[in-house]
Amino acid sequence: MIEEILDDANSRMSKTIEAFKQALSKIRTGRAHPSLLDHVKVDYYGSDVPLSQVANINVEDSRTLVVNPWEKQMVQAVEKAIMKSDLGLNPNTAGTVIRIPMPPLTEERRRDMVKIVRNEAEGARVAIRNIRRDANSDFKELLKEKEISEDDERRASDRVQKLTDQYVNEVEKLVEVKEAELMEI
Repeated sequence: MIEEILDDANSRMSKTIEAFKQALSKIRTGRAHPSLLDHVKVDYYGSDVPLSQVANINVEDSRTLVVNPWEKQMVQAVEKAIMKSDLGLNPNTAGTVIRIPMPPLTEERRRDMVKIVRNEAEGARVAIRNIRRDANSDFKELLKEKEISEDDERRASDRVQKLTDQYVNEVEKLVEVKEAELMEI
């Protein structure tokens, strides 16, 4: 019983970390990376599909992404989708190749990005603590129904706390790396 609750808490916490990593990957650092365009949707014959399903995305240099649509008639649609995205990028088209230069971030914008990262981190920490609370309430429920002893409940709560501390530390490490990346010129 206790192991099932702990396994569930562990898997939910690891999913929270994955979601946090996804959120961090969307925060632009001024460095070109294909994952920046992950959430861009392109109108492909009447349906919105991810950009990665209609084109190759590569890094030309540290400040430029290159997008090669698989079909020639998709060039305009891809360019339009990139311009409409909330990334603030201006693609340059040369034939069938779309180059996307990454504008350098200003100091003020970097500080705003750091605030966004910290806000996302706090959301992840709250989610992890909520998972801990759920697991502890499950242990209390088992104790109330006399399925486990008080000692078992206390040990299980300690294990959940260790798990929580481990995942919160992982969030802190990810924040440190992202902040260093953002403040790097």
